[in-house]
Amino acid sequence: MMTTDPGGRSASERPTTYIRFDGWLGHVENAFNLFAAFSILALMLLAVAQVLGRFFFNTPIPGFIDITEQAMAIFAFAGVAYCQRVGGHIRMEIVLGKLTGRSLYICEMIGVIIIAFTVALLVWGSWYHFDRSWSMGDSTIDIRLPTWPSKLIIPVALSLLLLRLLMQVYGYARLVADPSRRPVAVPVIEDVEEHAKHEIEEAFGEETVEGDAK
Repeated sequence: MMTTDPGGRSASERPTTYIRFDGWLGHVENAFNLFAAFSILALMLLAVAQVLGRFFFNTPIPGFIDITEQAMAIFAFAGVAYCQRVGGHIRMEIVLGKLTGRSLYICEMIGVIIIAFTVALLVWGSWYHFDRSWSMGDSTIDIRLPTWPSKLIIPVALSLLLLRLLMQVYGYARLVADPSRRPVAVPVIEDVEEHAKHEIEEAFGEETVEGDAK
């Protein structure tokens, strides 16, 4: 699964408003995904320091469990919108893989609308838990870390995911209206060769790939 790269298309292939919004949204998703990756790296280094400190100096890092619990919200949710954009989530395509044209895009659009509705409910519920934590001054047991920052990242990350899902609804609506259009901002079923090519374009840019091919 892969999502078409917005940076590799000319302005004539999609509305100007779409380019601007998706470009801004893509940058935010990349930043959140980088934040999630950095949190994993920091937590790994902290775990190494915890083991070495306990083994050599019998001095564990205070609040290591508390810090780990708070960091889990970051790397579990911060990259979810990016993963949706690149089609990284697990998908069952036994039925969808047999559909083509408008029927495929209608089914995909309905599925994304249902997911968007569910995510909207999760945004509301997670914001409620953040607000309660903020009002109560909730904190962890060991070193009394405030829990509201980790609870805030969840509705923010889910709101970003909701924006991405709405973009995909728009993308599928374009294809339902005219199935001959090139898919934009929606996951497409690809073979191994196409998937590898688009991963290279995502990592290094389309111009670099085309230059190497020449």
